[in-house]
Amino acid sequence: MGENKEYILGTNQTELERLGFQHKVWKRITDSFFDRIKIQKGWKCLDVGAGPGFVSMELIDKVGESGEVTALEPSGLYINYLKVLCAGKNIENIKFIHGNLEDSDIENEHYDMIFLRWVIDFVPKPEKFLLKLLSALKKGGIIAIEDYNYEGIALFPKGGAFDNITETVRNYWRAGGGDPYFISKIPPIFKINNIELLDFSPQSLAGDTDSDIYEWANRFFSVHLQIMADMKVISQKESNEMLADWISHRANPETVFFSPILVDVIGKKL
Repeated sequence: MGENKEYILGTNQTELERLGFQHKVWKRITDSFFDRIKIQKGWKCLDVGAGPGFVSMELIDKVGESGEVTALEPSGLYINYLKVLCAGKNIENIKFIHGNLEDSDIENEHYDMIFLRWVIDFVPKPEKFLLKLLSALKKGGIIAIEDYNYEGIALFPKGGAFDNITETVRNYWRAGGGDPYFISKIPPIFKINNIELLDFSPQSLAGDTDSDIYEWANRFFSVHLQIMADMKVISQKESNEMLADWISHRANPETVFFSPILVDVIGKKL
C-alpha cells in the first residue's frame, strides 16, 4: 500500500492486536501452507506487507542463520514493533524496508521465496504489484500468496441483516482501492509470465460462538461495521442493524460462523 493511500483496515494499536489474534487463528492454515512449500535453510525470503512481523519471525526460524528475511511494510508503527522484537532477540539476519512496494527498490532475481498474506486484494493495480514481485524472484523461486476470494462468509441461523455482509465487505475492500476477487485472476497471470502454478487451494474455518474463528470475526465486525458507515459504504442504519444481528447471534447457542474463503497460491518461476 502506498503511504498516501492508507491501509483500509487502519494502522493503530487496536489493529495491531487484532492482527496478532488473527495470526494465531489462521496459524495452522499458514503452517500447512509452508509445509507444502518446504522452505529450506539458507533461503532468502521477502515478507510483503509484513505488518508487525508475525510471519517474518517464523520465516527466520525456517531459513536459519544462513538464510535471510526481508520485511517490507509501509506502517512505521508495525515495522518499529518488529525492529524492537528482533533487537530483543538479537536477530541479525533480517532486513527492513519501510515503505510500499510500488516505491521501494527491491533486487531483481534475488529471493528464493516471496510471501504475502492479506495484501494483494487490498492494493490498487494488483497485477502491476504482482509483476514487480515476480521480477524479484530467482529462477526456481517460489511466490506464495494467501488471500481471499471473497465468498463463503456466512452466519447461521440466517434471516437477519447480517445476511448482506458478503457484498458489504466486498464494497469495503473496493472503497480502499482493492479487488476482493483478484486471487481468482492469478492463474492466467502466472501462465503468461512463465510461472508454474503448483497449488491453488481454498481454505475456510468455521465454528460456534465459543470458537477462535468467531472471536476473530467479532473483533473485526465490532470495529469495522462502524467504519463502513463512516466511509458511506453502508448507511448508519444498515451498520446498526448488522451489528445488532451479530450481537443477537452471539447470544444464540445454535449460531455457527463460516469464514470467507482464503486461497493458498504457490507459483514457481521457470
